[in-house]
Amino acid sequence: MKVKEAKQITGSMTRTSKMPDLSYSLPAWECKTGAKLAKIKGSVCNGCYAMKGNYTRYPAIKAAQYVRLKAITDPRWVEAMVAQIKNQKYFRWHDAGDIQSEEHLLKIFEVCKLTPKTKHWIPTREAQFLKLVSPEEVPDNLIIRMSSHMVDQSPVTFWPWTSTVKNGSGTCPAPKQGGKCGSCRSCWDRKIPNIEYAKH
Repeated sequence: MKVKEAKQITGSMTRTSKMPDLSYSLPAWECKTGAKLAKIKGSVCNGCYAMKGNYTRYPAIKAAQYVRLKAITDPRWVEAMVAQIKNQKYFRWHDAGDIQSEEHLLKIFEVCKLTPKTKHWIPTREAQFLKLVSPEEVPDNLIIRMSSHMVDQSPVTFWPWTSTVKNGSGTCPAPKQGGKCGSCRSCWDRKIPNIEYAKH
């Protein structure tokens, strides 16, 4: 499949100034867990960046996210995602939004298996879907980090790769690097069990 055709099926990828290579954005308003947490003071999702700023200032951004959301059910979605990702060294799933269902997660697994030269990373709060699979089922080139729901909360214990948010400084170097990953690729590294982000 050609990239032009693939984009017509999935919608375009996103390119953030912070991270290397491409990423994929879904509407944060449709997060199964995050949309609820956004209303809870002290949660990591309270004041969610993906529900304000450019995400609401420019209607086209939100509209494009909903196009991507609808596209997940297209039978050509896996093939179309592969066509766009296969030449990327690193890929982040969901710089906004989250896993929508077990079926969605398993489709992502297929994309990862078909793009073996790409390192994939998914941050998620959807424990309900992770509990339906085992870490052994996750493709070797994919890391899924289960994010704790509350600021200053400890990492979850049911999943081997996690992320947390704390008041003060964390282990993520981005705040000291102009908000960019720079040369750091820790989020994609399975040898690092937990990434600690500073609340911002």
